[in-house]
Amino acid sequence: FYTVIILHESSQVLCAAGFNIPNIDKYNLLMSLLFYFYYRNSQGKGTASPTSLLAFSKFPEQDSQDISQAAERMEMSIQVLKQNVCQKHKRSLHPTDLLSADLLTMIANISGCLPYMLPPKCPNNCLANKYRLITGACNNRYHTRWGASNTALARWLPPAYEDGLSQPRGWDPSVQYNGVQLPLVREVTRKIIHTSNDAVTEDNLYSDIIMVWGQYIDHDISFTPQSISRTSFLTGKECQMTCERQNPCFPIKIITLRDYIPKIIGPDAFNQYIGLYKGYDPTVNPTVSNIFATAAFRFGHATIQPIVRRLNAQYLDDPELPHLQLHEVFFSPWRLIKEGGLDPLIRGLLAHPAKLQVQGQLMNEELTDKLFVLSNNGSLDLASLNLQRGRDHGLPGYNDWREFCGLPELETQTDLNTIIANQKITEKIMELYHNPSNIDVWLGGLVEDFLPGARTGPLFACLIGKQMKALRDGDRFWWENDNVFTEAQKNELKKHSLSRVICDNTGISDVPVDAFQLGKFPQDFKHCSNIDGMNLEAWQEIFQEEEMCGTPKHVENGNFVYCSEFGESTVTYSCQHGFQLQGEEQLSCTSKGWNFQAPVCIGISLDICICF
Repeated sequence: FYTVIILHESSQVLCAAGFNIPNIDKYNLLMSLLFYFYYRNSQGKGTASPTSLLAFSKFPEQDSQDISQAAERMEMSIQVLKQNVCQKHKRSLHPTDLLSADLLTMIANISGCLPYMLPPKCPNNCLANKYRLITGACNNRYHTRWGASNTALARWLPPAYEDGLSQPRGWDPSVQYNGVQLPLVREVTRKIIHTSNDAVTEDNLYSDIIMVWGQYIDHDISFTPQSISRTSFLTGKECQMTCERQNPCFPIKIITLRDYIPKIIGPDAFNQYIGLYKGYDPTVNPTVSNIFATAAFRFGHATIQPIVRRLNAQYLDDPELPHLQLHEVFFSPWRLIKEGGLDPLIRGLLAHPAKLQVQGQLMNEELTDKLFVLSNNGSLDLASLNLQRGRDHGLPGYNDWREFCGLPELETQTDLNTIIANQKITEKIMELYHNPSNIDVWLGGLVEDFLPGARTGPLFACLIGKQMKALRDGDRFWWENDNVFTEAQKNELKKHSLSRVICDNTGISDVPVDAFQLGKFPQDFKHCSNIDGMNLEAWQEIFQEEEMCGTPKHVENGNFVYCSEFGESTVTYSCQHGFQLQGEEQLSCTSKGWNFQAPVCIGISLDICICF
């Protein structure tokens, strides 16, 4: 069927865009677009392919789906415009070169993108000054969408697309890079990345839980495989509701930046790219970057063991709980219920080493050949997915990112040999890519020699370090920032650790002091009673203003919470779902009592109109 994507508001045709479009009712236009997307998305349903399983495992919330679909409609509209513009002018042009800002705004409006491009309305009350919104919005008072969920990943370099818009590098076989075509990603996996399960070198310093923690943090701050990121800030929390009154998991921030990141990028890179905390900087954009989410923090895939180990309370193999190959645990939550629960798995992570990221043994066959194998419909290859994702996201090549980090550009195989000890790997890379500038950045960063005391090379150490510094310095609610916590509370937060988290949330009684550090049981383990933890009495709040002002008035179909700021005590009211606040949201206690009358919650009447 034929669908016209963009209409002009008036009776005129879009001659300015270089083609003629008759006036068509907007409703018919949108119905055609909806039918197109429904038709396309409905094809092939009912088959549990590995790709559909991947999408299912990363299924986004409804808001994320709505935004993603609106963005897809807008992209499709721009693509149709591009085709018409190029046909009219007989040459390749970027559509935005010929379209006015007003027309682009109209495209955004019709596609449904415009509401998501507008800055959110930020509350201005005591609670909003003390507690973050669960979406991450309004953290920065001047740039309210910085760091918020359901926003685009930040670009630290301009995107590299073959058509300047969305076509990935390597898509068009006629397009050459430094005189050659880019290799197919599966070929790169097969010749460079893949290794057998038996050919795995174990890490002699770090336990397997260091890999799991990296996955956990990555999926929390950059939930990108099938959706847009949840939130940039290191909260470690997921909510379906607005959690304005809740403190996020500040201990997770401490564990990540104090205990985890220095082991990954090394002490020198940590000091160079992150350094000491100097306070909140409102000019720093903490939004998760494309290069971090799509390449740098995916280094951890090269540290995944092919075997999942389960141990008993004495950290010994249990004949009733044999080890499993990784592909046997995909989509198998029943094992947690019928095969010993979570504790044996965590013991296996604590007492066994992570896989070492070795240049000739990058990713085992569980990930390159057996990802999501549930039937005879094939499987996925995580390495190829990572490579292709980088191209889909428009990531520039390896040398562009080295230049971004102030690292020397590499021009020859001899240059590669200076940063990659395994010369067989450099030979294979040059055989496929022919020029270091053509190398996909994820692969290039993955094969670099480790920095001292690190588990990454100089490029990924730079990119991870810069991202972590932005997440810290651009967060108004960072735990070390002034007026976020009292000194007593900060002292308690410093006591927390991943080992304490395990003690508090499992039935495990003995853990290493540093859960990431590989140790032997029992000599390197301590009983949970000897692992420091937080004393929550430091957070006890006592409100004495009720004696002066009395108990705030209860509001039907609503609630209130106490809040104190700068020595002033307030109460903030909110309404239950389906009701709207009428009156003052926040009341302050003064010498004369509460400064306003309590508000009321009135029902919202919904006028539903279905138009045909």
